[in-house]
Amino acid sequence: MKLVGIAGSIAEESYNKKLLQFIQKQFPELNLEILDIKDVPMFNEGNDQSNSEVIQYLNKKVKEADGVILATPEHNHTTTAALKSVIEWLSFNLHPFKEKPVLLVGASYRTQGTSRAQLSLRQILESPGVNALVMPSDEFLLGNAKTAFDEEGNLNNEGTVNFLTSVINKFTKWVKVLKAVNIKEVKNWQDEDMTVSSPIDTTIQGVEPDDPEWVEKAAKITKAASGSDFVKLDRGVLSVDQLNWFLNSMPFELTYADDNNQFLYYNHMLEAKDMLAARTPDQAGDSLENVHPERAKAGAKRVINMLRNGDKDVKMLVPGWKKNGPAILHYYGAMTDDDGRYRGINEIVLDLWPVVQYYLKATGQMLVDDPNAADASSGASAHGAAPATPTPAADATSGASEEESSEAPIFAKPEVKEETPLPFVEDVATDATSGASEA
Repeated sequence: MKLVGIAGSIAEESYNKKLLQFIQKQFPELNLEILDIKDVPMFNEGNDQSNSEVIQYLNKKVKEADGVILATPEHNHTTTAALKSVIEWLSFNLHPFKEKPVLLVGASYRTQGTSRAQLSLRQILESPGVNALVMPSDEFLLGNAKTAFDEEGNLNNEGTVNFLTSVINKFTKWVKVLKAVNIKEVKNWQDEDMTVSSPIDTTIQGVEPDDPEWVEKAAKITKAASGSDFVKLDRGVLSVDQLNWFLNSMPFELTYADDNNQFLYYNHMLEAKDMLAARTPDQAGDSLENVHPERAKAGAKRVINMLRNGDKDVKMLVPGWKKNGPAILHYYGAMTDDDGRYRGINEIVLDLWPVVQYYLKATGQMLVDDPNAADASSGASAHGAAPATPTPAADATSGASEEESSEAPIFAKPEVKEETPLPFVEDVATDATSGASEA
């Protein structure tokens, strides 16, 4: 889980900041990052600063978080002008709070805590244009804040800590429930939307998906790391240059599309004409709808939908079209986040034939026809001479031979090399009511 916290006070010494810092220390599993708002300008509709560095920073952090904890002081029975300005900027042209789980907490000098400020803030957050999902149920109101913390910044009352723990536990459950509710479910493959019409938490706003300079513009908007900048990975720290070298050295073609069906990346090693599944740099950022020819769209929807609904991978083998020629494997793997939520497709395209040749040479073996591998139409052996590539197996989900399909690989550029066949996982020329092929 990844949360962000915002204290409504911009004072150097703030009990609400102390409260967030205690939550950060007490509950490390929240991965709570505390955001600074001291440089946020007062909201002014006539001087739109939505694209300023400080507003874009907050927008990105809130959008990417699983949830937000707001710690508000109470000023004149309401929240602070500083926090109100933050929310105004993040609901004017930007809307990162939309359907975002929010927990309200607060600390004040007096016994009642920040009850009236939290009530006012709840109304603001649930108003049109903000549309946050504020957790119902318990409020955490820290009164007598001047004496509530010890010298190490810890809450010094065991009952208060226990109650805060129960509130945090409820909030983490609230976040998980909302995440489950908001998971994009598309049970019917025909309903799979490949037009990137529904932005998700990782969608980069401010640049059109079909812009040929999408990578450059998206990098500028997000202030993306580049060159010698380092990136912390799960089990390593690499510079962006090292990541590119690493990915471009892979002995296969890699492609990534997210769960909104936006084509985001491929390891750009070769020109399109020399690739097994041709792609061009200007396609990065485009929708899967636009990078597929019409004949491939239905098949692409089926594969995406299979992965979205629980299949871990889908494999497609394109047998060599020349004797001892390439045997191209398209492997589509479902990618998931830490919570097991589907987050997109990892496609690997690999010519298996050099691997097979190496194995045969190293082991002194050879390929021979399987006499039981009957031709789909006649029952006769599909190949007459050895060595040969095997007859393609039927797809497990449809029973249709992949060799019979006329679909392009899922991320293939429409202008594929002339000699390359265009098979796909399933023959999409299928009657919707019976499942029988029309061909």
